[in-house]
Amino acid sequence: MKEAISINTFNKDTLKTLNLFNNNHFNNAAELLSDNNSFPGIDIAIFGKSINIIKKRLLLENMSILKMYDLAIQTYIDYYQYEEIDGSYRKKIELIPEEAFRESIANALIHRAWDLNAKIRISMFEDRIEIVSPGGLINGITKDEYISGMISSLRNPIISNVFFRLGIVEIFGTGILRIIHSYNESINKPIFNTSTNTIQITLPVTRSKSDLKTDNEIIYNLFKQYNELSISEILSLVPYSRSKVKDILNKLKEENIIRKTGRGRGTKYHL
Repeated sequence: MKEAISINTFNKDTLKTLNLFNNNHFNNAAELLSDNNSFPGIDIAIFGKSINIIKKRLLLENMSILKMYDLAIQTYIDYYQYEEIDGSYRKKIELIPEEAFRESIANALIHRAWDLNAKIRISMFEDRIEIVSPGGLINGITKDEYISGMISSLRNPIISNVFFRLGIVEIFGTGILRIIHSYNESINKPIFNTSTNTIQITLPVTRSKSDLKTDNEIIYNLFKQYNELSISEILSLVPYSRSKVKDILNKLKEENIIRKTGRGRGTKYHL
C-alpha cells in the first residue's frame, strides 16, 4: 500500500497521517485495512439460469478490505469478460462494464455501515450483477441526491481517503455518476434501490439497439422521440393491438430498458 500512496516509510507517523492511529490505539478503519480483521466481509454467489442453481460460492472474510476488493474484481473478470479475436488482434469484451463493477464494489466497501453484522452480498447472474450493501442512505440525503452526486457525505471518511490515495476511487461523490456514464452506449441501464438498511445496485449485461426485435425496436424508438408515453398514446402511433403493446412494454421493462410510473389511467412509461 505504501508504494501506491507514495509513502517511503510506513510507521506510526504514517498511520497518524492516514488517521488510522490515534490516542495510542488503532481504530476500526485500521483493522478493516489489516490482513486479518473480524468485520463482516463479502458473500459472492454465482448463479445459473435461476436462483435455485448456485454454481459457485465465495466468502471473502478475515482479510483486508483491499484484498476483498481485488478478489471481487477478479471474480467479475472471470465470469463477465472474454477475448474476441479480430484478425491479428485480440479485443476485450465486457458483458458488464468493468468500471461500473469497480465503482459499485468500492462504493459498497466505503459507504456500508460497518456496525451492522451483515456481509456485502454480490449475486452474479447470467444477465446481471446485484450488489447489496448493509446500511441505507446517510440521514438527510435523498435517493435523487445520492444518484446525482450533488451531495457527497461520507459514512467512513478514513476508508474513503485511503481508497482515494490508492487511486481506487477518484473525486468523492462521483462513483454513481461514473456507473451511469459507463452505460451510455447501452439501451438498458443500472438500477439503484435504497431502503432503511440497504443500498442495492443492479448492473445489467449491456445491450444495443441491434439486440432488439423489430417490433420492440419500434416501440423503443418512440421513447427516444417522446419523453414519456401511456399505452393509449403508443397505440395512436403504431399499428399494433393493445395486448401486443402491453407484451412489448412488459418485455422492455423486464430487461430494464424502460421504467413504469403511476397507476391505472395515470400509468406512463419512459426510458
